Amino acid sequence: MPNIGTPELLIILVAVLLIFGSAKLPQLARSLGKSARILKAETKGLREDDKDDKDAPDTASAQAQAPAGDARERAARLREEAARLENEATAQEPRRQGALPSGEAIEGVPVSDYRTRKTS
Repeated sequence: MPNIGTPELLIILVAVLLIFGSAKLPQLARSLGKSARILKAETKGLREDDKDDKDAPDTASAQAQAPAGDARERAARLREEAARLENEATAQEPRRQGALPSGEAIEGVPVSDYRTRKTS
């Protein structure tokens, strides 16, 4: 195995500097750092997935033993929330053509409605 000392490292560093240029080195280091962070996050995610797979049979059996009343209560809460959101959505009046989101009219800007134009 070759012995790499300080002079060899300096020669390699100078060669890299000549090849990539001084402007590209910070970008190269930044992209290397991002790649390392992504790799670290992905390996951590894979480890957590393995732990979740081991725990999955236990949680599935616990959910199977849970009373059906909990699921019904949750479904009722979700239906109430959906109804509330639907009421909020219908309560908002649509914005007029040629108006800002605040509702005030746009002045000095010609506005045409493509739906009312007749094609010839």
